[in-house]
Amino acid sequence: MADVKVKSVQASIQEFALTTEEIARLRERAMFVRLETIRLIEIAKVGHYTSVFSAAETFAALYYDVMRLQRGNPAWPQRDRFLMGKGHAAVGLFPILADLDFFPKSWLDQYTRLGSPLGDHPDMCKVPGIDFSSGSIGHALSNGLGMALAGRFHGNDFTTFVMLGDGEMQEGQVWEAALGAAHHKLNRLIAIVDRNGYQLDGAVDDVIGIEPLDEKWRAFGWEVHVVDGHNLGELTALLRRLRADDQRTGPACVIAKTVKGKGVRYMETEPGWHLGYLAPEDATRAIAEIKGQEI
Repeated sequence: MADVKVKSVQASIQEFALTTEEIARLRERAMFVRLETIRLIEIAKVGHYTSVFSAAETFAALYYDVMRLQRGNPAWPQRDRFLMGKGHAAVGLFPILADLDFFPKSWLDQYTRLGSPLGDHPDMCKVPGIDFSSGSIGHALSNGLGMALAGRFHGNDFTTFVMLGDGEMQEGQVWEAALGAAHHKLNRLIAIVDRNGYQLDGAVDDVIGIEPLDEKWRAFGWEVHVVDGHNLGELTALLRRLRADDQRTGPACVIAKTVKGKGVRYMETEPGWHLGYLAPEDATRAIAEIKGQEI
């Protein structure tokens, strides 16, 4: 029976398969996120490169394909919501919001400068398109639950997406929210766990083990899918299907298996890049590698 269910899910995802051109466009947008992250952190002189790089494909898939948005209209009531527990990755989200004309692109050039609305973590009171002021780990899913409930109460059909870090799975409030979302059968709520394997203090499973993560979410009443978080074809097709599924009776969780620092080899093998600053020669190497160039 389980094998039949897996085949059924895979077949349904095929209905939402991307074209070669769509995948190429999303790859270019993921590259845009990585390059802009390097540029903005150059302004700030310190930042979270690797936390963005593991999530770049998820950002691209959501904002340039899956989510229902209106360019230049972050106040649209029917806009899909996105909350990010790992708020330190906001430097990779700000360029997307500017690209969607949610705020002037000139804001990016003043990232983290005195008086700028763009800080190291997102502020929903200052930045159009930011749905949750995050940074204190563990609270995003609770707020996403509230937004999904509010949408149901007001008769709106927007979908609420919540990105969580895998280290965030160690927070008790995440699991309280998971219980609540399943209890209320919030089928317009989708959690995405960026399973890159590392947190500030080292490997996630060395700090506090969280496996078997998929089984835990299922036990809490969620529909669960595990996907390669850097495979834009598979990731986007899955998110498309979940976004379009009106028959699901509860919330869904996507465990995106990723690599922290993806796209820059020397960052992928060094956990210390969770927070740092690139010297000019390192920045040149990183930019070239992201662009697929040899130097």
